[in-house]
Amino acid sequence: MVCSSGLLAVLLMILESTRPGLPSPLRPICDLRVLDRFIKEARDTEATMRGCREGCSLGEPLAVPLTSVDFAVWEKKDFAEQTQEVQAGLWLLGQAVGSARASVTDAALHSLIDSSSRNIYSIGQVLHSLNIQEYTPSTGMSGGEDTWRVSTVSELFQVQTNFLRGKVRLLLSTAPACNKDGS
Repeated sequence: MVCSSGLLAVLLMILESTRPGLPSPLRPICDLRVLDRFIKEARDTEATMRGCREGCSLGEPLAVPLTSVDFAVWEKKDFAEQTQEVQAGLWLLGQAVGSARASVTDAALHSLIDSSSRNIYSIGQVLHSLNIQEYTPSTGMSGGEDTWRVSTVSELFQVQTNFLRGKVRLLLSTAPACNKDGS
């Protein structure tokens, strides 16, 4: 009888862990090759836009995050401050991409902008997998000292590429969730 109750317990554990409808814990996405794929997509979009002359201007300049990194300053920040800066930048990029979509009429540009929007959302999901909380902007945030303005879709995509290559890469490369067990 002991053998069958032990088998029953194992069976119940297996069934419990495979039961549909229960969310499984999100595993950290620590492989920087995942980020490299998003960077490549952003770079390809940026390259596509380089030759754009007509219909690429935005109705009004849009606030975007600064992409330059002062490594001495960055390394003095704790992970929470770095996270806040990256999350705020991604939020600002998302806002700019949404505004860009509303201001252009070209269907091909809409497709590129939609792809860019999905890219930003996916980066947010990668951050979420690292137990980084979703960013909630403070009221009235529209772009302060850590921002600058772009006036074309091409400039917007260039900022996105540089932001991913810089601050997002730096954050992911030092994320505690990735450094705990060496994964």
